[in-house]
Amino acid sequence: MKKFLGTSVLALIQFFVIAQTRTLVSGSVTETKGAPVAGAVISLGNHQSIADEQGKFQLGRVAAGVYELTVSSLGYKTHRQPVTVTAAPVALSIVLNSQPLFLQPLEVRSVRASDKAPFAKTELSKAEIEKNNLGQDIPFLLNQTPSVVVNSDAGNGVGYTGIRIRGSDATRINVTLNGIPYNDFESLGTYFVDLPDFASSVSNIQVQRGVGTSSNGAGAFGATLNLATNEYREKAYAELNNSYGSFQTWKNTLKLGTGLMGGHFTVDGRLSRISSNGYIERASSDLKSFYLSGAYINNKSSLRLNIFSGKEKTYQAWYGVPENMLGTNRRFNPAGTEKPGTPYDNQTDNYTQTHYQLFFNHSFNTKWSFNTAAFLTRGKGYYEEYKAGQAFADYGLPNVVSGGTTVTKADLVRRRWLDNYFYGQIASVQYKGEKDEWVLGGGWTKYDGGHFGTIPWIQTGSVPAGYRYYDYPAVKKDLNLYAKWQHEIAPRWYTFADIQYRSVSHNMSGFEGNAKLLVNRRFDFVNPKAGISYQARNGMLAYFSYALGHKEPNRDDFQASPVSQPKAEAMHDVELGVEKKTGRFQYGANLYYMYYLNQLVLTGQINDVGAYPRINIPRSHRMGIELQGAVKADSWIHIAANLTLSSNKIGSFTEYLDNWDNGGQNALAHSNTDISFSPAVIGGATITLLPAKDVDISLLSKYVGKQYMDNTQNEKRKLNAFFTEDIRAGWTVRKFLFSEWRITAQVNNLFNTRYEPNGYTYNYIYNSTLNTDNGYYPMAGRNFMVGMNVKL
Repeated sequence: MKKFLGTSVLALIQFFVIAQTRTLVSGSVTETKGAPVAGAVISLGNHQSIADEQGKFQLGRVAAGVYELTVSSLGYKTHRQPVTVTAAPVALSIVLNSQPLFLQPLEVRSVRASDKAPFAKTELSKAEIEKNNLGQDIPFLLNQTPSVVVNSDAGNGVGYTGIRIRGSDATRINVTLNGIPYNDFESLGTYFVDLPDFASSVSNIQVQRGVGTSSNGAGAFGATLNLATNEYREKAYAELNNSYGSFQTWKNTLKLGTGLMGGHFTVDGRLSRISSNGYIERASSDLKSFYLSGAYINNKSSLRLNIFSGKEKTYQAWYGVPENMLGTNRRFNPAGTEKPGTPYDNQTDNYTQTHYQLFFNHSFNTKWSFNTAAFLTRGKGYYEEYKAGQAFADYGLPNVVSGGTTVTKADLVRRRWLDNYFYGQIASVQYKGEKDEWVLGGGWTKYDGGHFGTIPWIQTGSVPAGYRYYDYPAVKKDLNLYAKWQHEIAPRWYTFADIQYRSVSHNMSGFEGNAKLLVNRRFDFVNPKAGISYQARNGMLAYFSYALGHKEPNRDDFQASPVSQPKAEAMHDVELGVEKKTGRFQYGANLYYMYYLNQLVLTGQINDVGAYPRINIPRSHRMGIELQGAVKADSWIHIAANLTLSSNKIGSFTEYLDNWDNGGQNALAHSNTDISFSPAVIGGATITLLPAKDVDISLLSKYVGKQYMDNTQNEKRKLNAFFTEDIRAGWTVRKFLFSEWRITAQVNNLFNTRYEPNGYTYNYIYNSTLNTDNGYYPMAGRNFMVGMNVKL
């Protein structure tokens, strides 16, 4: 902290000294008939603002010079003009011309929270995403948003990464891509490693914290992430983005687009490659992806086809580093070490995922519109591992008799496969009047998942061709219907009502180690939501809402006998907040209370089929306050920060400890303990300096309080609090050989902090003593990335 304060003070003194005389730039945005265009995005060099409800904006004080002004808003043609800033104040009057083409992405609007909706939300624009996108995975691009904690198996944000929001992991975060469900439909997790560099095709991300509005796909308990790619670009373009950094990390991206052809057609494409050795030993990543989108647009309708795919090969780094190795070799990777001698060189995860999305949007008139989308997600891959001393009987193979000796075990290489199809359709009808907005929508999905194992090599004996030592198909179906209504009950007062019906069914034909366990379960959920909000003239929004959410168990939870099957989880979410997002000062405060019934948590208990599943506990809760603030202290310095203070408690539960002395388990009761991986304090801050035209320097700080790795609140089973700082510098050069150059350099973990944002713990009784084995996922020390983005 002292280093951070000292560095910040020195930087501020330096730039106060060199700060030059600057001029106030402000203005208004209207359409051709004189009505204000609220929400228009105004950019001038490094300065950006959003028009308020009267269409007014303020860019702050800008250094003298000649700039290009860009003003954009959905449904209008992008406005560009040169602006000369001198000593006199600049007042601009911008008139936007309507775009005759139908451009609204209705499939996204139907599941997103509107600007007046009574829910806690954060949006990242395309410019913000591009500024941070040097090759790290999407969770790391969200690291500075409220209540977020991220982690990485490889230690540098490339490969397998994780995210928690308000302490909830990815299995409780609903993710949609253009309104289409993305969560793995069995584990409910989100694996962005399967879509390398997808951020380069994303035009906007909305994060709704808590239950949020009704969405397609998995139930949202921690948050909802809505990612949109269906961007319209009027002019042809080409971009080449390249990054290089520590651990031989490379990112190469080529983006191309035709712009509008023949007044109706557009085609956009991207090719990407990311590779890295990783911070952890052998935690390499070889990631490739493409994105292709073609659209036909007229003044009433749009038809768009997206095809995008990712192929990943990563060396396994998901075992963590044992606690006794942290002090001597933080990069230690136990994966592959069962092989005698050097570690097995192909202890890898291999997966290819391809998405097909077809959208049709239509506007019947100025009030009524309709959209539908059909989709198919095809995934296939395996992870390969070397296993020593494996019993033939465990793989359904006969023992080997050699020279009169019966051999019962051998080393082998095994592959565990996933082979799945996920497909369905979403649709919505939308009405927008003077005082009312309606959305009626929903969708259906089906997941056909194959789970099987093969043995490509065995030390002794042989394996029949095409042999599968397990083969367990599974089918999951989902039907979802929702209705949303926003009504202006009085000037600037809005009510919001939302109700969703969701039906989920599982049919699983066995699990590895439990071939005869058949599961056929159905869940029916009704999820109501309601709230009220007030929109003041100065752009301030105050809101209050209540939402009920339900979530089905994931695949692993069902690995229990018919008499001990898990129940669905339920959560009541209350949100009370105020925010202001326009003007020189921006702020927000949100109080939340999330009350769980039958939350599924790990207790260590072995069930009647020998597995360690999550167990329903009766009651638990999360409550806290999320604070946000931003200020343009001067034209050359912008400051933004957020802070979450929370209490996350389990009412009571029983912990079970394996007793190696007698082969049983010991029970230990707990009450009012912290929920695992739920820090009481999470904070982020960004100081951005603009010392010269098209130059920006940002100091990014992150603090995460201590976390417990299980639900016992035991100090021996915790992750220590950590504070890190990154520094990023960017320089944009315009109209030199190419349209634009952007050079970015970033140093992560500037002060070389040793920290672990993720881990696991195993506790057992041995020799009448309680033993604790912890494992951790360390992050890299000081490391860097340098990128050059060229727009032709």
